[in-house]
Amino acid sequence: MWLLSAATPIGWLNKMIQFKEKSRKAGDENVGVALLTYPVLMASDILLYQPDLVPVGEDQKQHLELTRELAERINYLYGGKKWKKLGGRGGPIFKVPEPLIPPAGARIMSLTDGLSKMSKSAPSDQSRINLLDPKDAIANKIKRCKTDSLSGLEFDNPDRPECNNLLSIYQLVSGKTKQEVTEECQNMSWGAFKPLLTDALIAHLHPIQVRYEEIMSDSDCLDKVLAEGAMNAANVANATLQNVYQAMGFMRR
Repeated sequence: MWLLSAATPIGWLNKMIQFKEKSRKAGDENVGVALLTYPVLMASDILLYQPDLVPVGEDQKQHLELTRELAERINYLYGGKKWKKLGGRGGPIFKVPEPLIPPAGARIMSLTDGLSKMSKSAPSDQSRINLLDPKDAIANKIKRCKTDSLSGLEFDNPDRPECNNLLSIYQLVSGKTKQEVTEECQNMSWGAFKPLLTDALIAHLHPIQVRYEEIMSDSDCLDKVLAEGAMNAANVANATLQNVYQAMGFMRR
């Protein structure tokens, strides 16, 4: 991270939306340097492993754009012929990754507030669907989730964020198109839709939960996979770090 931060203009970090919002709310005296440099840490974690694609939610798109800009900056400042003169292979040091954003469901919102994203770190467990939630927990969360008092269900109405969010979740877990969901649900009441969404969520998560139990029941296999993955990741990371040290003119012991 330090190597990457050395080539990062401070102005780029000051423009990050999350930093600007949190520093505005808390005040500069209450915001640590870690919040400012967090996007550089994220970029380091990404670029270290030379990925082609990075799956991200809509809210993380700006961070990935910064990652791409940093990769291009390092490649320009230290790659190509400059790197070759130092004994390197030349060419780009980092791959410039592309974002992988799903066409639907890139930003799922909270079950208790349609204007806030669904998050595992939210204080209330009621605000989210966890992958391992049992059937009764899913049913309870959907039954109690925030809705509105308007008739009919519709996508993309800015005055109905909870409605749009719940329909989007149903679209994702049912595998149906937006048009199919619209035709199926536009005249439904919440009383009719919530059981439909509950059943779709339970059916969608069931194979994930079954597979999870299978994997967790075989600790030897799990340990082997983790060890092999760690070794492969370390090999890629070490090669990348060696290239960066060389291209930037540092000597590693």
